[in-house]
Amino acid sequence: MSAEIRRIITIVEETLIEGGRPVDPPTRRAAAVAVIRNPYAGTYVEDLSMLSDIGEALGDVLPKRAVAALGIPGDRIESFGKAAAVGADGELEHAAAILHPKLGAPFRGVLGKGAALIPSSKKRGGLGVPLDIPLGHKDAARVRSHFDGMEVRIPDAPRADEIVVAIAVTDSGRPHPRVGGLTKDKIIGKDGVS
Repeated sequence: MSAEIRRIITIVEETLIEGGRPVDPPTRRAAAVAVIRNPYAGTYVEDLSMLSDIGEALGDVLPKRAVAALGIPGDRIESFGKAAAVGADGELEHAAAILHPKLGAPFRGVLGKGAALIPSSKKRGGLGVPLDIPLGHKDAARVRSHFDGMEVRIPDAPRADEIVVAIAVTDSGRPHPRVGGLTKDKIIGKDGVS
């Protein structure tokens, strides 16, 4: 990988009680976050393929760490998402170059499937900027019980010349879902929608 990685952080959240009611089994989600140097910070370049290649490498490394943190096989992951934040000297297009062209294929490979589009967000910010990683069911975008998000923040990143890249995965949907829609037991999973 050609990325200069300063830090990799893995975070696991487990919800045991929601709305005053026990969650059994608990819902769990994990994020893996890389803080990398932005090779294009402060400069404008047309060809962002180096960032796309970095995204491809991170699309393998980060999901493996997040799945391992949940302690389940990749094919048991139910939802996924990705996000990036560039520091002050970066462009939003730098985040897009990491997240979109090549990160998805290896991410799906770690999970064994993933017919749905991977929800994503990107932003510019300073040290400790929160990243809201949007989440959706990996095989069917219409599964409302899995519309969710995971917030992560790294206190010392991104520096002006850095990019924070994050992915998140879950072993379930939201605790106590009850807003209707397609349920996970009715997923077809071929078109990414239903």
